[in-house]
Amino acid sequence: MELTEAIKNRRTCRAFTSEPVSQQLLEEVLELAARAPSNGNLQPWKVYAVIGERLSALKADAVKRIDTQGWETPEYLVYPSPLKEPYRTRRFAVGEALYKTIGVARDDKAGRHAQFAKNAALFGAPLGLFFYIDRSMNQGQWMDLGMFIQTLMLLLEERGVATCAQGYWTGLHLTLAKHIEPPEELMLACGMAVGYADTGSDINSLRSEREVLSEFVTFIE
Repeated sequence: MELTEAIKNRRTCRAFTSEPVSQQLLEEVLELAARAPSNGNLQPWKVYAVIGERLSALKADAVKRIDTQGWETPEYLVYPSPLKEPYRTRRFAVGEALYKTIGVARDDKAGRHAQFAKNAALFGAPLGLFFYIDRSMNQGQWMDLGMFIQTLMLLLEERGVATCAQGYWTGLHLTLAKHIEPPEELMLACGMAVGYADTGSDINSLRSEREVLSEFVTFIE
């Protein structure tokens, strides 16, 4: 698969099979992704890969936390509040499109909560990746981390492996820390569900819209 095809094919997967991702494949793509650019070559990314019984235990604790107490206080806000236009409309539209794929109406609060809570179980994925960054870093290094994550997702897509990047885990960072025990100087940026897509699941049919070029590019002569 060429890069252009990987970019076009990549989408957020919200239903995975139980088929494992091989250790060899994972190590290969992580090593390649580390070629992503970073300011001053700082390479500020730290990655925890969780599988097997450790992942099952983490999922169980995360689901229990959400069901009984809800989110923990996140260390940063994934979205600004209030979210201004046109960003608010874009977020609303993709949410409506998502729930439409599984027949959950807007007023079905229980149905929406149940689907959203599946984030805590990584949508059934057999591999969880969790990305951390040193707390001393600033916006430039967060940008570097984003480029690393995007590079990794495209490398996985190229190999037929699906992903779902999850800012959701910022609201479960303490529960996560109990299982992987990261150093205090590291801050969780996001999680990622990784595995093989359940192609028979309706929710994986969603392909989110993109704005036309003229909406986000200004050519100056």
